Amino acid sequence: MNQSIYSKITDALVDDGYIVIENAINQNLSHSLLQDAKIETKFKRAGISSSPTLHIDTNRRRDRIHWLDDDGSVRSEFLAFTDGLKDYLNKTLFLVLTYYESHYSIYNNGDFYETHVDAFKNSVNRVVTTVYYLNEGWREGDGGELVIYDEHNNFLKKVPPKANTLVVFLSEKFPHEVLAAKKKRYSIAGWFRIDKV
Repeated sequence: MNQSIYSKITDALVDDGYIVIENAINQNLSHSLLQDAKIETKFKRAGISSSPTLHIDTNRRRDRIHWLDDDGSVRSEFLAFTDGLKDYLNKTLFLVLTYYESHYSIYNNGDFYETHVDAFKNSVNRVVTTVYYLNEGWREGDGGELVIYDEHNNFLKKVPPKANTLVVFLSEKFPHEVLAAKKKRYSIAGWFRIDKV
């Protein structure tokens, strides 16, 4: 069922290293995930750092997050999609991705995340990044765009965080930032990893 989108993602990772897909998966799933994220229980301020100790720096990052578990809810349906993508990438690109971790992200008015790379230096844990947007009725002027740069920090793409848009890119190759949101913004950030769970 998802074979065509998996193939499209794989081809883009080989050719360009990234892809932006609008109307990526089931619209009803996108809506259900948004309703789930809006419950906003147990969200915590996101940190920065590769160390086990949480480091909060609101000058660099201001979103709040909640990690996703395969709990039999709508989250499991999304994780089944990403699990299928993991298997497809392993099979077609001969990767050794071992698992996928992800969390809801909420950006309130004024929240942002400065330019960063998802794969920490001297680490090969995160290989492929995904960002899935849940914001219905998002308009130009609402802010919160993802800006993607190349390895030399040249601008590549600005992505509005519109519902059911999926962004996939190689974690260590593309610096990126989230511009300040002008209203509440919801997404799921995730990473395919090659280290052990």
